[in-house]
Amino acid sequence: MAEALVGIILGSASDKPVMEAAERELEKLGVPFESIVASAHRAPDRVAAWAAGAEGRGIEVIIAAAGKAAHLPGVVASRTVLPVIGVPIMTKDLGGLDSLLSIVQMPPGVPVATVGIDAARNAAILAAQVVSTGHAEVREALRDAKEEMAKA
Repeated sequence: MAEALVGIILGSASDKPVMEAAERELEKLGVPFESIVASAHRAPDRVAAWAAGAEGRGIEVIIAAAGKAAHLPGVVASRTVLPVIGVPIMTKDLGGLDSLLSIVQMPPGVPVATVGIDAARNAAILAAQVVSTGHAEVREALRDAKEEMAKA
């Protein structure tokens, strides 16, 4: 399992510290991923091309992180049939509530699963659960991780 199964897209390089938790969790679970920074507002063509090509690259689920207006997860979801998990990023203006509401309130036909504000680790676990439906080794890694969590 060498090619990426999860695609991570960040709306801004400033989201990287939050999203490193998702990368660490995916690494721990042995789920290969790719990561890109591309803004739905500043680089819409790059976002569209990346999202439209994800399935062809072997991606099975996408994690999209964005703050403020947080259009990125919805834009990505509009360009692919793959499941998209949105991570609302904390903001100074409204504490991340702006990001959360922007991501969770998608129009009919463009669903985006949404985790809590800055909840990158949960996004990674959810992505791994989606991937595990077709990859027994990921399912076993998740089972082991849940057993470890139960001991804490």
